[in-house]
Amino acid sequence: MKGENRGQIRIIEAFLAAMVIFAGFAVSSNLTMPQSVKKSGDLSNVGLQALMVLDSDGSLDAYISDANWSGLRDALSAFLPIGVCFNLTVYDAQMQQLNDVAISNGGFSSQRIAFTEYVCASRNPVFRCYVVHLRMAVAT
Repeated sequence: MKGENRGQIRIIEAFLAAMVIFAGFAVSSNLTMPQSVKKSGDLSNVGLQALMVLDSDGSLDAYISDANWSGLRDALSAFLPIGVCFNLTVYDAQMQQLNDVAISNGGFSSQRIAFTEYVCASRNPVFRCYVVHLRMAVAT
């Protein structure tokens, strides 16, 4: 009876070992920073792309108009790569700051900070213009 189960145990052991290795690769690939985000110029392009994607369907204007700063922070965290710290400030057309709370996902520990400025126009019949300043750094 022992000899009959020996082959089955080895197959199960090999399968579990393969699953552990695959899970390690899957987790580690999400934790590493892509090489394209290492430079501050590339990082500002990534931030600009994230703001453009948020603005493409009008959600950026909706977050700002409703003063939904936590929703804006969560949406921006979803679009930026893992390991990127950001701080966002929203201004009106007269450059008066609109957000009364910090829209950020952490502190900056890097000396290389990328800056992106984006102008967002509302889609409502009442025209409003917002200037969005996004500062980003790669967490070290």
